[in-house]
Amino acid sequence: MFRGAMRRFARDRKANVAIIFALVMVPTIFLLGMSLDYTLALRKKGQLDAAADAAAVAAVRPAMLVQSDDSVVQATAAAVFAAKANIAGLQSVPTPTINVVDSGLQRTITVSYSAQSINNFPGVLGKQTWQINGTSTAKASSAPNMNFYLLMDDSPSMGIGATTSDISNLIKYTAPAYQSAGASQNCGFACHQTNIAHDGGTKDNLAIARSNNITLRIDLVTSAVNQLLNTWSNCPQSGVSGGVMQCMAALNNTTYKAALYTFDVGLNTLATLTTPTTAGTKVSNISLMPVAYQNCVVVTTNCKTDNGTDIAGALTTLNKAMPTPGLGSNVAGDTPQEVVFLVTDGVEDKISSTCPNASFASNSRCQQPLDTTLCTTIKNRGIKIAVLYTEYLQLIANPATGIQKTDSWYMSWIDKYDQPTSSTGAIAQNLQACASPGFYASVQTGGDISGALTNLFIKVASSTASLSQ
Repeated sequence: MFRGAMRRFARDRKANVAIIFALVMVPTIFLLGMSLDYTLALRKKGQLDAAADAAAVAAVRPAMLVQSDDSVVQATAAAVFAAKANIAGLQSVPTPTINVVDSGLQRTITVSYSAQSINNFPGVLGKQTWQINGTSTAKASSAPNMNFYLLMDDSPSMGIGATTSDISNLIKYTAPAYQSAGASQNCGFACHQTNIAHDGGTKDNLAIARSNNITLRIDLVTSAVNQLLNTWSNCPQSGVSGGVMQCMAALNNTTYKAALYTFDVGLNTLATLTTPTTAGTKVSNISLMPVAYQNCVVVTTNCKTDNGTDIAGALTTLNKAMPTPGLGSNVAGDTPQEVVFLVTDGVEDKISSTCPNASFASNSRCQQPLDTTLCTTIKNRGIKIAVLYTEYLQLIANPATGIQKTDSWYMSWIDKYDQPTSSTGAIAQNLQACASPGFYASVQTGGDISGALTNLFIKVASSTASLSQ
């Protein structure tokens, strides 16, 4: 058929078909050549765009974010681009234009290029090359340098058993049946008494807890802080010694310092701001505050008071000692961000003539959830507050031990602040309001305080890097 068609075309003397065919072939060839060169140019542009993306990303890695010399950042990005931009079909490997803009902790990298794609049909377009251009932008915020002020509640309420079993055992071994062996009075708190004879025994409740291997809530807090500053086995970066704080400093390329305090009727300084390792040597000094005897903290003539937890007072003293925070960048003259880490059961127990919820009118004993006024004052200075709430719950012995005890004091004065639940009552609400947004966590009796404190610290300290291209 094809041969027949060609013979008929050759014998045709009208000439219209030949002329039309010749006219159609010219734009057809032009379009085919242009399409091929354009398609090849687009393919090369895609490869160069990928090179620009890789270069921009390389310039905002954590190791680069701590680099203050723009020429070093630009050289790094240029080297990455060159390694990926050496592709066939270009007139030459393009040299990118790299722009670095730092604003506080945020860095913006822009990588732009212009290249010439060699055309396979230069005569069709009338030029040897096809110009291609591209731009990639990456943004990231580096993790800030931070100073952490760890503030641990060491009041008698932190002397409750760590688990329901520990609570039951403490009540059991301080019951009247054991007083002949020198035990103190029946109580769910491992109070560290200095006047043991007042309660008719020869051992204080703390000694009883220790001799019976009863773990207390303050023991869990101590263990949690130890993991934070001294020993953590789960650091994803090898070769880092120390705790969570040292690990995160290595991962984020940041500098952290730590101060260690406890509080009860006042603020107790264990370590002023120093390296995490040095502060870690003072963790063993975390201990329950001593009391004269149960239901007597401040010794007076009649000893009618039991004021052992002044959270607002401790925050007031600490606020005066903390400097105004900086951005936490490595720019000359900048200073670290400041963070208060508060670990508490959230119930104040202090003497206050202005306390709206005073338990006793005679001596103005105040038991109430934390007043958040000072928290607002601290946060308005730009200081962050992280709060770990070790939930204040009623002490009820485990019926399996044969002893069941309802905490009447809790029911009279605290229960109303834990309604409808301990996680949603006024105590929890006030502590969450005290914390900076996102920096609040809670743990019930028997919960993993070490894990909660570690996770909260990582949330505060983790890099805020966000990348867009």
